[in-house]
Amino acid sequence: MIRRLLVANRGEIARRVFRTCRALGVETVAVFADPDADAPHVAEADLAVRLPGDRPAGTYLDAGRIVAACRASGADAVHPGYGFLSENAEFARAVLAAGLVWVGPPPEAIAAMGSKIEAKRLMAAAGVPVLPSLDLAAPAEFPLLVKASAGGGGRGMRIVRGPEELAREVASARREAEAAFGDPAVFAEPLWERARHVEVQVLADAHGTVWTLGERECSVQRRHQKVVEECPSPGIAVEVRERLFEAAGRAAAAIGYVGAGTVEFLVRGDRVAFLEMNTRLQVEHPVTELVHGVDLVRLQLEVAEGGALPAEPPGPSGHAVEVRLYAEDEHYLPQSGVLRRFEVDGDVRVDSGVESGSVVSPYYDAMLAKVIAHGASRAEAVRKLVTALRRARLHGLTTNRDLLLRILTHPDFVAGNTHTGFLDPDGPLATTSPEPSGPGEPAGLAAALALAADNRRRAPVLGGLPGGWRNVRSQPRRTAFTTGDGGTIDVVYDPLPAGVRVVSAAPDRVVLERDGVRHAFAVARYDDTGPVYVDHAGCHAELTPLPRLPEPVEHVVPGSLLAPMPGSVLRVEVAPGDRVVKGQAVLVLEAMKMEHRITAPADGVVSGLHVEQGRQVEAGAVLAIIQEGES
Repeated sequence: MIRRLLVANRGEIARRVFRTCRALGVETVAVFADPDADAPHVAEADLAVRLPGDRPAGTYLDAGRIVAACRASGADAVHPGYGFLSENAEFARAVLAAGLVWVGPPPEAIAAMGSKIEAKRLMAAAGVPVLPSLDLAAPAEFPLLVKASAGGGGRGMRIVRGPEELAREVASARREAEAAFGDPAVFAEPLWERARHVEVQVLADAHGTVWTLGERECSVQRRHQKVVEECPSPGIAVEVRERLFEAAGRAAAAIGYVGAGTVEFLVRGDRVAFLEMNTRLQVEHPVTELVHGVDLVRLQLEVAEGGALPAEPPGPSGHAVEVRLYAEDEHYLPQSGVLRRFEVDGDVRVDSGVESGSVVSPYYDAMLAKVIAHGASRAEAVRKLVTALRRARLHGLTTNRDLLLRILTHPDFVAGNTHTGFLDPDGPLATTSPEPSGPGEPAGLAAALALAADNRRRAPVLGGLPGGWRNVRSQPRRTAFTTGDGGTIDVVYDPLPAGVRVVSAAPDRVVLERDGVRHAFAVARYDDTGPVYVDHAGCHAELTPLPRLPEPVEHVVPGSLLAPMPGSVLRVEVAPGDRVVKGQAVLVLEAMKMEHRITAPADGVVSGLHVEQGRQVEAGAVLAIIQEGES
């Protein structure tokens, strides 16, 4: 029996495993790098062991340190979570060699699937349909997809549409794979564009029982990383589903699999092709749990203790949809900083790695949480999810909430017509105009009234006078704000707009009545100079008051390229005096284990270069200056 379990991971998955451990009476141990010292997963564990440093390579990817943490804490078992060392066969061997229980498949099975190149060969031999591998030196066709041989999650993956891109994208994929997984090996295969990405959950015990526990649709992706997942898939035929289950069962049996794993496929029409097998728990496992009524972490622990699975898996009931809530902007650039408020309510499950006040580090993945809804039908599950996201209060960091809502309410998604190109520049979402967004007049009015109420509350004398009282009133009362997207709005709140009446106004809540209908606005501000956050019925505004007499500010030189997020300069690709064209890479930043190309905004000359390789930069730092024109 497992007595004390160490989770060799961080954030949401560590908290998820700890939750099951508490239900089973298993003691828990967290490990943490320095940026995670105050993270929720550390506070929730019974014991915690520091891994000095901030980069993954010297902390969460250091197998020796993890095993030493087991010894120091007295842990007798290790759960790897997902990512980091979860699919590292040598780590699994080190855990077993230390006399610990490994909550995962045998190291031999991990090794067999750990090299995706070797995995494809094994699967083909087992009768599982696969895509052909292409010669990276001289590929037979384009477009193709370059993929990291070790790991997944969209890292180390690049689309190559022509030979002129090949060398650059292969080199970039190798660097990213090395940073994320410690292995730079990559391979290439034909790109099936606009196919479905469908995966099958498998679970096997050491007694010969193998479950295929339903399938998950994972087609909606950005940067080859899943954004929305659901169970079951809404768009495959019964005979295709049966073929997927048979192929997944063959894959697990071929490598003597034990534990939880996922076999991933591309589906185009009635054609099926093996992608990879993830020898670990998947990020999207909650949709399977809700539909099939199981706790996959509990089953992992029971199998690791030698337990036997029932002969047949539980059948499905209803439909579940999951979205990944990321700290990132509309260009998928990760954000870091303080998450002032994190509140997601409703009839949904929330698996999060953060809470209100958490600091989101630039060193790790930008996912804040997974929000999952289950319903008797797909439409019911989607409706619950949309409602929860609209009502959520997310303050302090830009998130992808608006993108998620656009996806969930798009007619093609509602109809189940999704594919891997759904978020492409020419995909269904991009070619449909989004609804106008922005704070709007009511949110600005609520923010202005809340600020006025706060000023009255703080007044040292005569605080009971009505707001805006003057002996002689000469002009309307107004407040100007900058919006989250860089715009400005000017709000007049005394006199009020026609047809509007203030029912109540407090610093944290304003109720307005317009044409007989009342609207309540929740308002929050966390310091005297920061933005005001307004939440109301799907409207979420971030408004920063403009000072009446602004102080002089330092202006940025025209043509300056600014760092879009904190990160490390991985590579500088130009020198002062070089001519560049619009879209040409000037340098590459590494942030949250991903590479981000900073490109020239226009044709011109590099007139200034303010960074060098290896330098750490903050968001907003001037990286280079591009002077437009011939000189």
